[in-house]
Amino acid sequence: MASCSILFLFAHLSASLVLGHFIPGDKQSPVAIPPSCKFGPDASPVADLYEPLTRFETYGEGLDVPSSFIGDSLHTTAVAIVQDKLGLPDGQVIYTSGYSAETADYAYLKQSYNGVPFVNAVANLVLKSGKVVSFGSSFVDSTQATVASSYPSIKVNHAIRAAEHVYQGVYNQHPTKLEYYVQKDGLIALVYTVQIQNDDTDTWVEAYVDAHSGAVLGSTNFIAEAGYRVVPLERQSILDGSVFVKDPQDTDASPQGWHQEYDNIINETAGNNVVAFIKIPSETSKASEPDLVFQYLYDTLKDPEEDTNPDAARTNAFYVINSVHDIAYRYGFTEKSFNFQTNNFGKGGKEGDRVLMMVQNDEKYNNAVFGTPPDGQSGICKMFIWTKSDPYRDGDLDNSVIVHEMTHGITNRMTGGGTAKCLQSIESKGMGEGWSDILADWTEQTSAFTQDFTVGRYVTTKAGGTREYPYSVDPEVNPLKYSNLNKATGQHAAGQIWANILHNIYAALVKKHGYSTTARTNPNGKEGNVVFLHLLIDGLAGQPCYPKFADARDAWIQADENRYDGENKCLLWNKFASRGLGMDAKYDEKSGYIDGYDVPSDCKDA
Repeated sequence: MASCSILFLFAHLSASLVLGHFIPGDKQSPVAIPPSCKFGPDASPVADLYEPLTRFETYGEGLDVPSSFIGDSLHTTAVAIVQDKLGLPDGQVIYTSGYSAETADYAYLKQSYNGVPFVNAVANLVLKSGKVVSFGSSFVDSTQATVASSYPSIKVNHAIRAAEHVYQGVYNQHPTKLEYYVQKDGLIALVYTVQIQNDDTDTWVEAYVDAHSGAVLGSTNFIAEAGYRVVPLERQSILDGSVFVKDPQDTDASPQGWHQEYDNIINETAGNNVVAFIKIPSETSKASEPDLVFQYLYDTLKDPEEDTNPDAARTNAFYVINSVHDIAYRYGFTEKSFNFQTNNFGKGGKEGDRVLMMVQNDEKYNNAVFGTPPDGQSGICKMFIWTKSDPYRDGDLDNSVIVHEMTHGITNRMTGGGTAKCLQSIESKGMGEGWSDILADWTEQTSAFTQDFTVGRYVTTKAGGTREYPYSVDPEVNPLKYSNLNKATGQHAAGQIWANILHNIYAALVKKHGYSTTARTNPNGKEGNVVFLHLLIDGLAGQPCYPKFADARDAWIQADENRYDGENKCLLWNKFASRGLGMDAKYDEKSGYIDGYDVPSDCKDA
């Protein structure tokens, strides 16, 4: 495993201090960085978070829970079930979070040893009507492993300095913790968890520093790359025209509207869910007229920074992030399921974490990023200027890009119980990119006829947008299938495969159940677009930490059983199988990803 030792760091610190001008984080400092320790777009970072083998099982209508396991809370019941399932003694299972939703109860747990929790040995449990309907676990057998002492040998400030050095950033003052960390070789290390940020390189990681040796063993990367005058959510960009919309907020999702924090009404692009600004949070757009009217025109013939274009950009970004917040809330991304809000209104979850929307960020060009930390810390979205045209174009006026980025916050928070640490491998990150594309796709479908979809046409100036193929039900337009993961060179390439599978499922559900024109505010319908978004959100909550494509597939099918009594089981299986993700799809170390087209016997003629 790649790691970077604090001993190397101290040797260079000593040399630098003799020279008399070492400044932590100073790019002119003489401190050398070994090649294996560099982090950035042109470097090879230390290892990502190691993901132990995950076991994920779904149980259809569910398994009975012994009465002796049923406690007075989801907390005690879940701990008892997991302890029994894995044969663990008291004290080795810690309940970290959970909530009761419309169709099921969701619990998230961690392994513990000598009272110290694990970073990456986690479990999740879903119960419906008192029965276990799915279970996921990456717990390890600590009796067969070498476990480091739970008493650290180095001080936390040494770990912070090591992490700052390796990731070329600064400790962000988020509280550090001592946890156990399962390594690829099976050894279990005691680590300090330290959050490091560098705005210049868009770095935001939680580093795991060995509390005995000082080696940086791995990290979780929180950054995921991609009345108002606005581009309506169903339109992709400013080229489709802007309109004036009045009172678009959904008061079921945002009970105080979009411009209030606690008792304070804010007459600018800031509120409980998001603050949209340029450079610093106080640089918002003020209302152009009384009574919260934001009437700013965007002139596409001028550069993004000219005239009222910055105000139009902040207004549109504010509108889109709030809209996605409200839609996702209706379908289950609420306070108790770890959403982004300053005030949670006593409904659960950790508050104080509205989205910080950085409009026209000048750190770089031709991209967008969303940093998703755990529940209780604000997500940060950075939108950049795109230089592919003259004049330049602003990503804040491309709704598909903004929706894509905000969805990273949803998927990272909902998978694994609000930790934001469960989508880190190429395969799981790839699905993160796919979910982000597909929610943008969902917002732009406007009828029962499912159109092919592309992302980022405006900012790239390309008809095909940012992806290799449009998302399409036609295999001649988009031929991607499960086995194409063998050729996927990164998370976006993997994401295209997952998104196109979901696009095909969306089209099939709409064909079967019809299309709802009120799906954004009414999640109670039976139409296909409503069903689709419920299954997406429910699947996120139910899937295990570190999911693979097959795990996410199984979570969708179990979500359908939980919510719709399996009404769409065969449709789902047949559509997954049509793109190679059938029952017999598998990954083999020699052959890689192998397509499978089998479906359950009762679905073969469906």
